[in-house]
Amino acid sequence: MKDVIVVRIITLFAISAILSSMWIAYSPSENSVLSIDDESDDLALEAEYAADSDEDDGRGSSNREAEHSESPLSSGLLAGGIGIIGSLILGSFVLEFVKVAVLAALISPLVAGMKSSRDDMLTRGRILGYLEGNAGIHFSALRDGLGLANGVTSYHLHLLESRGEVISWRDGKLRRYAVSKLSKEEIGRIRNPIVGTRLAVLEILAKSGQFGLTGKEIQNKMSISRQLLSHHLRELRQSEMVETASNGRRPKWKVSEIGTNALSVSKEVSRARLTQ
Repeated sequence: MKDVIVVRIITLFAISAILSSMWIAYSPSENSVLSIDDESDDLALEAEYAADSDEDDGRGSSNREAEHSESPLSSGLLAGGIGIIGSLILGSFVLEFVKVAVLAALISPLVAGMKSSRDDMLTRGRILGYLEGNAGIHFSALRDGLGLANGVTSYHLHLLESRGEVISWRDGKLRRYAVSKLSKEEIGRIRNPIVGTRLAVLEILAKSGQFGLTGKEIQNKMSISRQLLSHHLRELRQSEMVETASNGRRPKWKVSEIGTNALSVSKEVSRARLTQ
């Protein structure tokens, strides 16, 4: 995932900034005050040392001034690095897709070294089986459903996605997952569930069963204009979600098998979104 790469780059930049600030703050001065080891030197050497000490004091003052001028840079780097890391942590609590990216970028590599290959295969099998039965489920629901830890769930999902066995996408604050072997039509319905007026049309037709309803009957039940209903019926026909139940000048419409599946998926997704 691109989010994982971005998190790793940002984290590396933050750590580099913190280390740079520490290096600037604690790097030794090039000039140090001289000391005398032999106290038995003659007065001439003592006088020379005194002169050197005065000169070194001047150099020390200039070095302290230089270090003082560099302290704002050190403080800025430190504050910037800590601020970036703090933002990632805060974002992980607020936005699920940020939490997933942080876990996959930073925690998953640690988990990879602790799990045995046999355990890995069993866990990934459980995840794939769960996704086949719950396409479009978001990260936290998948984690809780399987009773896994954040790091373990993120590690295996990231690995499965890199192998092309799982796909994911952002849905507002969440990140949702499905197995990649689904058809394009199925993935499209999961990622873009039927909502609004078209969902209402499908629900009304589903209640009518195989007998179906005419356009006028649907219009009366929904209290919408004939033009708006015609538009939505045309879109549903093109996507093969409705079909004719009878022939004639005013045909009746019923939900097709594709429409029934789409209606089921849309209801599940809408119900899940209401509970989040």
